[in-house]
Amino acid sequence: MNRITIAKGDGIGPEIMDATLRILKAAGAQLEVDEIEVGENAYLKGNTSGITKESWDIIRKNKVFLKAPITTPQGGGYKSLNVTTRKSLGLYANVRPCRSIHPFVKTKHPKMDVVIIRENEEDLYAGIEHQQTDEVVQCLKLISRPGCEKIVRYAFEYAKKYNRKKVTCFTKDNIMKQTDGLFHQVFNEIAIEYPDIVNEHWIIDIGAAKLADTPENFDVIVMPNLYGDVLSDVAAQITGSVGLAGSANIGEQCAMFEAIHGSAPRRAGQNLANPSGLLQGAVMMLNHLGQNTVAEKVENAWLKTMEDGMHTYDIYDKKISEQKLGTKEFAEAVISNLNKSPKTLKSVSYNQAGPLNLPRTIRKQPVSKVLKGVDIFVHWPGSNPNEIALQLQSLESNQLALQVITNRGVKVWPNGFEETFCTDHWRCRFATSTDANVEKIEILNILNSAIVNNIDVIKTENLYFFDGKQAFSMAQGQ
Repeated sequence: MNRITIAKGDGIGPEIMDATLRILKAAGAQLEVDEIEVGENAYLKGNTSGITKESWDIIRKNKVFLKAPITTPQGGGYKSLNVTTRKSLGLYANVRPCRSIHPFVKTKHPKMDVVIIRENEEDLYAGIEHQQTDEVVQCLKLISRPGCEKIVRYAFEYAKKYNRKKVTCFTKDNIMKQTDGLFHQVFNEIAIEYPDIVNEHWIIDIGAAKLADTPENFDVIVMPNLYGDVLSDVAAQITGSVGLAGSANIGEQCAMFEAIHGSAPRRAGQNLANPSGLLQGAVMMLNHLGQNTVAEKVENAWLKTMEDGMHTYDIYDKKISEQKLGTKEFAEAVISNLNKSPKTLKSVSYNQAGPLNLPRTIRKQPVSKVLKGVDIFVHWPGSNPNEIALQLQSLESNQLALQVITNRGVKVWPNGFEETFCTDHWRCRFATSTDANVEKIEILNILNSAIVNNIDVIKTENLYFFDGKQAFSMAQGQ
């Protein structure tokens, strides 16, 4: 018997949760349930993250959380509970199977069977943003080696456990050579450990195009957070409907399972909603708990129901479907098909299911780190780079000289183009032209001189070499 936490959420959430739990109970799932309140009501009671401390305690005690969709109120500083839960509980791996069930749900991709594994904690979703000038705001993209190692290894271990043949990596490391470059590098390092699994890498733009065009060429795809968020929804939709997809969020200690769609408040209370997405999340939960026989029974019953043309309104098609069912009636149809298997669709077997055995991340020994300069970001409302260069050259020290000025990443000094449009946000690189290491006091001297000369420095980034390798980007055009 496994004790889990559930939340019925908002909108259609209570209806689809009730339907899902009825199916699980009828299938013989060995579950004890603690229900908590999250979402809109919790927000409106003053919990800006949509959850109380007591609810956190229950989730952390039970370790497994089945969550229906919630509504996040607009404005007022409210935080996304999904993002908060994933990051607070260390749920680093988001797993979204996207499988077509053609010809019983209409799709242009009848052979599609893709699992998207998305890094869940970092990237641009760190949410670190600042307005720096009148015209420019920034969002920091954070990629860590431990984060890359955990998600890439998870992808290969998932492929190994579920008999998948290939793992594909999507990044944009032709542009973001440091951040996405690290993700690609770690992918290559770990792929060597799995010689029986084919590995490949695609730049995200052409990879996304190929996924949308010929998804049958992919098996497991692993990506950083933002790309995975976008493409997992795309992949779910082109199977036939986002409403059919479930999602698992896996951490080293806790796990959360859910549908990927929203709370659809306009459909609430009408016995219309399709519980399939949450049911798919629950099947993944059962596999995670090791109740693979029940998971197999539920999934095959659901496939049989789809095959019989017993459909809710969102996927009902009079050319394909046999009957339009409400939420409760759909759940009863699935229950009536327990212990049955589909005849046309491929039935599932989860004998190998269960939590993946993944090693804990071990921090590596520090490498040699040498300071070579500093990028100073300046708020300056002018438009002529030569003018700001004259001011900045007065800040040069014995070790550090002004080497280049960029605007939005493009070199504008020296020898920039007058056609380049410039905002009021200037990156000014001071670096050594010798092999000598730079002392940090030199950076402080430059900043002090900037204050004296009324130059508005808004940010600095130190420039380092790690183990003799340059670890900062060059300017476009440099």
